[in-house]
Amino acid sequence: MKCKINRNAAKELNKILATEEAEGKMIRVYITEMHGNHAHYGISLDTPKEHDEIVKTDKEIDILLDSREDFLDGIFIQYFYVGDHPGFTITNPKKGGHVHH
Repeated sequence: MKCKINRNAAKELNKILATEEAEGKMIRVYITEMHGNHAHYGISLDTPKEHDEIVKTDKEIDILLDSREDFLDGIFIQYFYVGDHPGFTITNPKKGGHVHH
């Protein structure tokens, strides 16, 4: 499985990983909803489970992905500081590039 992260996302994910709540946990990206040919994604802190793959990124942040979920392979995690609502955007260009927050 593959996962890319932009610099802003790496900065924000490292902030999350530095919290007390994150001790002993990793960043997980998961599917919150499926709509036919695309998915909506979420981010949480978690520990590896039986079907997880720990994906190494070029930003030195490991991401937990459920290896049974095809729509997680190839995701791109981005963070934008634009406007009044900065936040994460997760897309999967391999699956049509739909944008989900």
